[in-house]
Amino acid sequence: MSISIISLIWLTLWINMAQLQQGGPDEKEKTTALKDLLSRIDLDELMKKDEPPLEFPDTLEGFEYAFNEKGQLRHIATGEPFIFNAREDLHRWNQKRYEALGEEGYGVIVLNPNENYIEVEKTKSQVHLSSDGSDEPAEKRERKDKTFKEAKKRRDFYEKYRNPQKEKEMVPLYIRDNGSPEEHLIYVWDHFITHSAAENTFFVAHSYGGLAFVELMIQREADVKNKVTAVALTDSVHNVWHQEAGKTIREWMRENCCNWVSSSEPLDTSVESMLPDCPRVSAGTERHELTSWKSLPSIFKFFTEASEAKNSSLKAALTRRSHRIKHEEI
Repeated sequence: MSISIISLIWLTLWINMAQLQQGGPDEKEKTTALKDLLSRIDLDELMKKDEPPLEFPDTLEGFEYAFNEKGQLRHIATGEPFIFNAREDLHRWNQKRYEALGEEGYGVIVLNPNENYIEVEKTKSQVHLSSDGSDEPAEKRERKDKTFKEAKKRRDFYEKYRNPQKEKEMVPLYIRDNGSPEEHLIYVWDHFITHSAAENTFFVAHSYGGLAFVELMIQREADVKNKVTAVALTDSVHNVWHQEAGKTIREWMRENCCNWVSSSEPLDTSVESMLPDCPRVSAGTERHELTSWKSLPSIFKFFTEASEAKNSSLKAALTRRSHRIKHEEI
């Protein structure tokens, strides 16, 4: 039975109930009977009728989809974007198909802590709300204040034209445990990423996001090394010296990170660096805000090679372990 037929059944019953509710006691008894009938209708069972079996492929290619060089999910044969309604009037089947495909694809978390607070009007009796916590290091407070001041300057510029009469003084009220980009990333790491079942976790960190990632490594070094396969930085403003990243972190970054920086050189051209952390290559553009987009094909290639290298290392380790066990048995 299709969704349209189910909708028709509901519409008919709703009209009948509306008509009966306008009548006397007899009609009310009939209304009660109709409500009892509706309560015993199993919509899930109705939706299952005549739908195909919920059996789906085990791989992304089995669905006839793949990611192109721009990281877009496209049908292998037609090149068209993903279509949710693959079968008409079978919403439940389409939803299950979508969920199955998602399990074989990629999960993406986008972190953007630039708007991590709301502004509230400051009154005369109100105690000044500040991001300065007595238990925070001075350097962290300075970075947080700088981020807020820059964002406030941009908002004030546009607000001047939208509401030139605005004269009320506003103060920021930060999201708990997310008062800075660094706090935000650590919060998402602790509450979401560490609990995921993903075999490979990749980071694309743009600009200040690179600094936040280095801070994450300083705070959660062992966990990051165990969970993250590769990191693509795009015009990152991190500094391993100022952030006091240890030797083991710098060594890991040299092996597992790459920074695509703004440059007039062609894409992937090596660029010299004064920092002893990770390789720097050209993003193929001098515009800071375009570095992620312009380097995307190279980033996906970098991630693919890192994933393949990881799988090869795991296979080699399993082979060595198997040989060792067999030798011990002999």
